Amino acid sequence: MNVAMYVAASGAQVFGYVLILLAGVACAAGLMWAFRLGFKVRENESDPPRPDEQPTMPASGPVHETREMREPDDVPRAADGSERLTPYQIGNVRSRRAADQRRPRWSPGSSGSFGGGGGGRT
Repeated sequence: MNVAMYVAASGAQVFGYVLILLAGVACAAGLMWAFRLGFKVRENESDPPRPDEQPTMPASGPVHETREMREPDDVPRAADGSERLTPYQIGNVRSRRAADQRRPRWSPGSSGSFGGGGGGRT
């Protein structure tokens, strides 16, 4: 037989090889367990909807979005000018429908944007 194989098998390296082999077997067993668990979970789930159970369009036709101009509600003022309001005193920030529903348009003579290089409003 091969003497080098016996010398290697009798050394301290055998423990490392056995440890690697056991780690590989544990990983394979964990993967098989995870696959079986996933298969059982999938069996317990309900079936996907049939074509006749799919959502349908309303009888009135497709729903369209509504565009409207909104303006914010004012932040309430403190009773005393020096008093600060805390977040729980302010409440939710809401908006309301604006009285003027015309969209703001670009006015000639004004620049397009901040730093756009235009002449600005004259």
